[in-house]
Amino acid sequence: MAWCISLPPARAEPSIAWEDLIKTITIVGHNISDIPSFYAEINRVMMADESWALGESLDAFDDLFYGGYGAIAGHADVTIVWQDIETSRSALGYETTRAFLRGKLRHPEIYDIAAIGRQLDALENGDGRTYFETVVAIVGDHDHVTLVGA
Repeated sequence: MAWCISLPPARAEPSIAWEDLIKTITIVGHNISDIPSFYAEINRVMMADESWALGESLDAFDDLFYGGYGAIAGHADVTIVWQDIETSRSALGYETTRAFLRGKLRHPEIYDIAAIGRQLDALENGDGRTYFETVVAIVGDHDHVTLVGA
């Protein structure tokens, strides 16, 4: 007895364009003058197609780079071109960071004031990170993201 098995035709793999895997995002640094405007710019360039906005949180900013939502969803590699990066470095620098940390110290019911106090001491002693440096470090923690200052 002979067996005859009919197999379905082979399916071609979907064609994926290289540009579909790489996403370039441009941050306009002169749009950033403080922490709220930083998040406004991030929401403008990375969350425009979402029905919700990213909150003013470094943890939320970090979560963005895992790629489940926003402009980078579905992209293997991301290049962020940060125009006027020096303007942003200044806007998110020492004074902004100091005010940000001091503001947290006024809310011991929410924040670990001992940890915040250590961050503030380190900043004031020249050993701590500014808000800008923290943002850049967060981006740097994600191997699939390249930051280009312009």
